[in-house]
Amino acid sequence: MDTRLNYKVDPMDRVEFHNNACFCIGTGRMNLALRHEYHEQLKKVQEEIGFSHIRGHGLLCDDMAVYHTYEEDGEEKAEYNFTYLDMVFDDYRSMGLKPFVELGFMPEKLASGDQTVFYWKGNVTPPKDYDKWADLVTAVIEHWINRYGRDEVVTWPFEVWNEPNLGGFWKGADMPEYFKLYEVTSKAVKKCDSGIRVGGPAICGVDDERWLRSFLEYCSANRVPLDFVTRHAYATEAPQNEGHYQYQKLRTPEAFIAELNTSRSIIDSFTEYAGMEMHITEFNTSYTPLNPIHDTNLNAAYVARLLSEMGDTCASYSYWTFGDVFEEAGVSFTPFSGCFGLLANGKIPKPTYWAFSFFQKLGENAIFRNEHAVITKDGKGILRGVCWNIAEEEGPSYLTLDFSLELEKGKYVLIQKMVDEDTCNPLKTWVNMGMPANPAAEELKLIKETALPQVSTKTFEVMDKEGKVEIKLSANGLCYFEIKPVQAKADRGYKPEWIRGVDR
Repeated sequence: MDTRLNYKVDPMDRVEFHNNACFCIGTGRMNLALRHEYHEQLKKVQEEIGFSHIRGHGLLCDDMAVYHTYEEDGEEKAEYNFTYLDMVFDDYRSMGLKPFVELGFMPEKLASGDQTVFYWKGNVTPPKDYDKWADLVTAVIEHWINRYGRDEVVTWPFEVWNEPNLGGFWKGADMPEYFKLYEVTSKAVKKCDSGIRVGGPAICGVDDERWLRSFLEYCSANRVPLDFVTRHAYATEAPQNEGHYQYQKLRTPEAFIAELNTSRSIIDSFTEYAGMEMHITEFNTSYTPLNPIHDTNLNAAYVARLLSEMGDTCASYSYWTFGDVFEEAGVSFTPFSGCFGLLANGKIPKPTYWAFSFFQKLGENAIFRNEHAVITKDGKGILRGVCWNIAEEEGPSYLTLDFSLELEKGKYVLIQKMVDEDTCNPLKTWVNMGMPANPAAEELKLIKETALPQVSTKTFEVMDKEGKVEIKLSANGLCYFEIKPVQAKADRGYKPEWIRGVDR
């Protein structure tokens, strides 16, 4: 299928576009931040993309060694150890990241039961003593205030728990019990400083409408602190299992966005919460770290479409996750395991890595936006665009976007960075190499060489205030482009047209 679409773009136009693609990024559990490969992946992501916040699970799990008890005079008392917490948060701060704090899971010695989730066994039962839980939350925040300063900590958003509407993440998916946890926790947060912002309920798309409405009703009726609402969003249907992997069909981008619009409408239906920030603290195509779709060009094109629209209803949307040092379902057997990350292990950029890199360059001052592209203009008159061609079905599928641009007379350069299945597809390279589970150094080098966008440039002349730019996208292609005026600055005597020789 070959489709050609024509659009007229006026650089003086202004269209709605809220680009919060790089506000927050997800991570595996906190303890993983103590590992070298994790640090190196995050360092690369920050140097080349640059997110503002980071959010992950396991802050209070036993492998972070925060919560301890001892007996004195026949009474069990609590004590706290912040050694690992400081290592992790100091490292985040050194890379310019603020935490989007997820308060969970339950320390074993404070847990009311033994139900756990994931390979690393995070306890998901309520506290056996809510006062001691509140004391723990307060102690951690007071430590951060002492270490990083009150002015810094009040800029960190705090979220209570993770997906309590799923029985796997909260014992029995017990709604009243979660509401109690939220109330106790939010009040403990505010006890440290009323300026700290706290929110929830961090639900996913299961019975989400009832949960969200009931949560807001509870907070309203009981005057429970609530500064923002959080939820998660994924775009795939039920999985089909095969060996180590799970395969799923994608919903349409429109269906994904509609789910967020419904949540937005529910929030706005409450007078006291109308217009309140909604943060998507996890999103991706698939919700399982065993789905190879995460490693594909289809994933990149699909996510680009979401990034172009999610800001319409959401204050932020955090991609789950930055890297593949991640163990919810165990340790990956191969570099392309279907895990969530923007980077595969070995610091291999997946195609979706470039979607975020491109949106970071866009800025927010949009002059054009539709279901295929976003174009912005900066203060110097440079036009920047991202466009995509989502093609879930196999086979050729070409989308050509012809832009007629109202530009001043002169010479311009078009810079393109292309990510598609032929030019930037490390997964394809790995498959063609025989899918080595543990690539040797030379194999890894080759894979990384094929994980870079194809860069091209060409010039064009505008004579009558109309410039024409053609962007051709193959199946699941993703393209970043810039259009900027060219002013000749050649050295004296340098004539490109004479390089092959001069006719005399």
